[in-house]
Formats: sequence, structure tokens, C-alpha cells
Amino acid sequence: MTIDEMQTIKTEFGLTYDLIAENSGVPLGTVQKVLSGTTKAPRLETVRRLTAYFERLAGQKTQKQTTFSYADLPKQPPKGVAEASPAYAATPPSKKQGEYTLDDYLALPDDVRAELIDGVIFLMSAPGTLHQALSGMIFHTILSYIKNHRGTCIPYTILSYIKNHRGTCIPFSAPTDVQLDCDDKTIVQPDVFIVCDRSKITPQRIFGAPDFIIEILSPSTWEKDMFIKGRKYKNAGVREYWLIDPKRKIVLVYRFERDDAIEIHTFDEKVEVGIFQAEDPADRLFIDFREISDYISFIPES
Repeated sequence: MTIDEMQTIKTEFGLTYDLIAENSGVPLGTVQKVLSGTTKAPRLETVRRLTAYFERLAGQKTQKQTTFSYADLPKQPPKGVAEASPAYAATPPSKKQGEYTLDDYLALPDDVRAELIDGVIFLMSAPGTLHQALSGMIFHTILSYIKNHRGTCIPYTILSYIKNHRGTCIPFSAPTDVQLDCDDKTIVQPDVFIVCDRSKITPQRIFGAPDFIIEILSPSTWEKDMFIKGRKYKNAGVREYWLIDPKRKIVLVYRFERDDAIEIHTFDEKVEVGIFQAEDPADRLFIDFREISDYISFIPES
């Protein structure tokens, strides 16, 4: 693919240099120099990464969505929606996206963050300070509740479970590997999650579906988190899935064990974690987004 073709796709999709750099793994300054024509002979590795990214975009039949309305969000995620992200460039050229396995994932360098979903490798950039502050506050709230309430975690339909399963739930945060389907084709790293079946916890990773998962959205990951992961989490047996959008200050809640309806909350609310049950509302777990938002409001969004 030529530089002119890349520039055409960049214009058609309304891409910024920042977005290209984040999704291709090429440094921002290098992206600007290559696409502006300043660098006439870019490194082969740079060309490979940029070509992989733009070819993936060129193969999409519809333009990448840059804005969307939560009110129009479908109950079921559409098929075939994927985040534009290349495979790690050092992987064997004989393999294509969809063919990668756990062995390929484990062979990635330690400084490369990635997820493996149905044989497709998605590279991930380091999260920003707002993302990490939000994640940390939520994790701390969950951990404090579990420690104080002995981690009572029960299925929505079996309230008697509370009598025999206390103190088993444990919260985790990224980067913790989750072998979601117990196969060699999918490894994810949810931002915050809770595991109540301790038999799933191994020294290397979580083997099986967590009970509760939170993903914090960013412009480069919302498609993957919303559609690809949402579908995977539901099918794997995750009971509750939250998506948090710091930019729009909205929380989307799927309580899969109840129905497929989506709840839409704002950062002015306290949102209940539904996997925990208690007759007294004072003993239930709520994430107070107003309090969290006020505490970290000094951090710029970008």
C-alpha cells in the first residue's frame, strides 16, 4: 500500500494522527512524518505496521463509526464489528488474524500489551491517568465492600446460596489475564472484574469467566469493548457487564443473568452491583460515580 493510499483512507475515515499511532503501534511523530511525506524512506517495520492497519480499514465495508447514540444502542451486538488493530508484527507471517493461539500470545514481548480474542490479536496502548484513576477508585470501592461484607456473592435467582458461599469473591484489575472460554483462542484483560469461584484462579491467569466485569471505554477501544467483548462475555457466562464512558460520563450496565436489556446511568448516580444481594439496602454494593467523578475531576480528559 502506498503512502498516497494511506492518506486517502485517513481522509475517508476522518482519522487523526493520534488515532493512527495508537492503533498501529507506530510512534506519533513517525506517523506524522511518514504520512506528510517528510520521511521519504521509512523503516520496513514502520511500513509493515501502517500497512497492516490501513489494509484492515480498507477491508471494512462501512466507515468506522466515530460517534454513536446510547439511546439507539441495540440489545444484541452486531456481528463482525472489530476494532482496527494489527497483529503484532513479529508473529510468523504464515499466520493470519483469527489463527493466533495462546502460544503466540505468550510469545509476545513483556512490554507489549495485547488481547487475544477468537484468534485475533489486538494491541493495546498504555491507559491514561484518568482511566487508571477511575479504575483504581472502583476497584478500591469493591475491595472495601467485599472485605467488610465477607464477599457474599450469589446468583440472582438463588437467594439461599448466601448461606453457604460467603467470603469467596475476589476483585482483580488489569493487567490480569483471563482465559475466558477455557480454550487457546481467547485471552482478555478486563479493567476491573470479580471472581467468586476461587477454583478459576490459577497462578498464571483466571481460567474461565468472571462473575462481574467493568471495561472503561476510550475512542480506540469502544467498538471492541462494546460489541466483540460484550458478546464474548455474555456467551462465556459473565453475569454482569459494565461499560464506563468517562468522556460522556455514562455507565452502561448489562445484567446478563436477568435479561438482555441495557441500563443507562450517569455520573450523577449510585449504581448497584447486582451480583451481590442483601435484604437491607445499606448492605448492598453501590458505586458512587458522583463521588468518584468529583474526586478525579481535576484530571483532564485528554
